[in-house]
Order: sequence, then structure tokens, then C-alpha cells
Amino acid sequence: MHPQLNKDLKGLSDILSKIKEQSTKYIEQIGSRPTTIDKPSLDFEANKLPAQGQGADRALAIFNQRYEHLMVSSSGPRYWGYVTGGTTPAAIAGDWLSSVYDQNTQSTEGQGDISAIIERDTIAMMCQLFHLPQDIFLGGFVTGATMSSFTCLGVARQWHGRQIDQDIAKAGVTDKINVLSATPHSSAVKALSMLGIGSANIIKVATLPSPREAIDIVDLEAKLQSLDGAPAIIIASGGTVNTVDFDDLKAIVALKEKYNFWLHVDAAFGGFAACSDRYRHLLAGWESADSITVDCHKWLNVPYDSAIFLVRHEHNLHQVETYQNSNAPYLGDPLEQFNYLNFLPENSRRMRALPAWFSLQAYGTEGYAEIVDRCIDLAQYLGQLIDDSKYLMQIAPAHLNNLCFSLRDTQEPDDVRRFLHQLNATGQVFMTPTVFHGVAGIRCSLVNWMTTKEDVDLVFDLMEEVAAGI
Repeated sequence: MHPQLNKDLKGLSDILSKIKEQSTKYIEQIGSRPTTIDKPSLDFEANKLPAQGQGADRALAIFNQRYEHLMVSSSGPRYWGYVTGGTTPAAIAGDWLSSVYDQNTQSTEGQGDISAIIERDTIAMMCQLFHLPQDIFLGGFVTGATMSSFTCLGVARQWHGRQIDQDIAKAGVTDKINVLSATPHSSAVKALSMLGIGSANIIKVATLPSPREAIDIVDLEAKLQSLDGAPAIIIASGGTVNTVDFDDLKAIVALKEKYNFWLHVDAAFGGFAACSDRYRHLLAGWESADSITVDCHKWLNVPYDSAIFLVRHEHNLHQVETYQNSNAPYLGDPLEQFNYLNFLPENSRRMRALPAWFSLQAYGTEGYAEIVDRCIDLAQYLGQLIDDSKYLMQIAPAHLNNLCFSLRDTQEPDDVRRFLHQLNATGQVFMTPTVFHGVAGIRCSLVNWMTTKEDVDLVFDLMEEVAAGI
């Protein structure tokens, strides 16, 4: 064994103790750590690979000297850009153990490790969390919403081929595949491109009158009629990215009685509305979807690199056909038995389910209902403060936990950008720009388990102070 490896092995307990101490300090001080930094220029001379290994202890010291002070509190209570959750204490424990055990999730059958069984158990708990019938859906963990949509739409692509007697997994895409959507997220559009379906094949469906972003069911049916019986894939929104508006899923499902289509519901973070007794109705009908995307590193508050996809049991053969490993006999014949490995797009992956398993076990349905309801209540509270503001105004309805707002006296893009830059530069909060129906604004999303009313009050005071100077 290399001498430095041997030294680190013997000193592993001390190394982990230092990491534990540093991690605990970061979390304890996360509220005071800046939400953004000015990125330094890369110094390639300082990043030369050493010929002689310096050991984990020295590597930690170098990391702390070069990078640690530049780490922002993206997992903290006032990082409201994109849709960024934090990491619950239980999720951190599960993530640490996931690295320690380092299992490569493979099969639920025969010999080998049990990580695939843990994953399927976690999927079952996720279905319970969302009040979805667990006997209807199979699923797995992938990196994020993009790969979840990619996986779901990959199965939909194979289903589409079967409707016209084609095996697309073998022959490739040879005919146009019709995809209908009103407000697809960019990740779903990217997935269509990667799958060879082509983003240009999206048939744009009208939305309900402004300020809604939800699909117009009348126009959707007209578009389906125009296909003259050809199969199609519908991408529905279980929470749009700007205003978290929800398509009428029950009405879309009802159209299945007359038209042949695959229904994919992109519920990356809006799916967590199902945790709330007050907002679960927004997802009524999603239990009849063919596939569902949910992002776990958003409202589930587990570390990044975590999302799930769900597909109906009757479609699992399409999934296996899509990802079969015919040139790797050591992996087994995917069509002779249901091999969990062949159900996922990646052969090699870490035990992503474990952080979610820990957090679900630790906090349960009541814990996540509290997180979801609190975040929504805080977003509504901030929205009311903005409505009452002399300087700010909402530019879109707040259906759930996202707000879109702008300056009351000017929506000139340069002024809005200047406001956002100055606000983020305080290091107390981070938000992102947006445009809603042609109006330049700012968007914030509250999904972090640590966010409190005190955080909202602090941020609003900053917003008022910055806006007064624009």
C-alpha cells in the first residue's frame, strides 16, 4: 500500500473528526455566511497536481486556504434563487453513510448488495408521502429533474414506438414524435433534445388567460384532434417554474378516454404540495399519470444529486427495453428477469436513496407537511409585504411558494437588474431575475427547512432599503 494511503487509513478517525467539526461549524454559522461572493480568477499555477501525495489532512488545509471561505450558504435559510432546498440533519447523516458504504445500486434479486432494496423501499415511502398508490408506480433515484424527465420521456418514447409497431430502443427515432405542452421547463426540453425526439417537435398548447400559466384544456383537445388518432406525449405542469401554476390534471386524464397519449407530469417541486392538506387538491389526477418527475434536492431538503422518477408498473417493460445491456452478459438478460439495474439510465451510481430514506424516517409525513406549509405561508406573508410596499409590487400571482415581483415605479430591465445586483451584493439573500408576460422582475422560491419569519422580515427590510435608492 502507498505509504500516504496507509497513513490516512490509520488516521481516518482523526480526519473524520476534523470534517465533522468543520461541517458542524458551517451549519451553525450558515445564517451569517454570505449568500453570494465575487468569484476570483482561476489561478492554474496554484492547482498543479502534486507528484507526492500530501495526505487527507494536508488536502483539507489546502482546501480551507483556497476555497472554504468562498463557499456560499446555498443550503441556508435565505438562499431563494432557483428552487434550492437545504439538507436536513438526517439527510446529512444518510449522505455521509452513503459515501462510507459506497454501494453500487444493482439488483433487487439474487445475490449482491441490498442498496436496490433500500431504494425501492424509499420510493414506496415517497409515494406514501405524496399520497400516491405505491402499487401503481415503480421508480428510482437519478441526479435531478433533468435526468428524471429524460428517463420518463425515454420510456414514453418507447411506448410511442410500440403504438406504431416500432422498437425505437433498437431502431432509433425514425418518425416524428408529437409532444404537446403549454409551459414545459427547460430541463424537459433538454431531455427531448437528448432523446432524439427534438425540441422542435413540441406542439405549443395555449395557456389560460393571463396571468395564468396553466394549460388551456380546450386548445389541448383541439391539438389532439388535429393529430387524427396519432399517439402523442403530453408534458403537464405540476407547478410551473415562475408562479407554480398547476395544469388541470383531472381534465387532462379525462381526455384519455378519447385520445391515445402518454401523460408525463413534471412536478419537480410542485409535487410536494401533496404533503399539505390545504394544497393537495392542486395535484388531483396525477395518480393517473404514466410518469412523474419529482426533485428531491428541492423541497425534500436532501443534498444535491437527488431526484426520483415514477412510471406506472405496466410500463416497466418499455423501460427495460430502452436500457437493456445486450452486450454485457455479466449483467444478466434484462428481459428474462426484472433487473433493477436495467430500470435506471445509469449502470454505476452511488446509493442516492439513503439520504432521502434517513430524512423520511426521521421526520415523516407530519414533518414534511410542516416544512411545506411553513414555506408557503412565508411566501404568502412576503407577498403581502410586497403588496403593501411603497417601492415594490408583485407581477404574478403567488399560487404556492414562489414570488415574482418588480419595482413599483419602473420595470425597466436595467433598473431591475441594478436592484437585484445590489440586493444580492448584501450577501444576506440570493434571488434570480425573471420575466413574466414581458415584464422584467425578480423571482424567489422558499423551500428551505430552516427559513423563518425572521428571515423574511430581514430580507424585506433589505429589499425596501435597496429599492428606495433606485
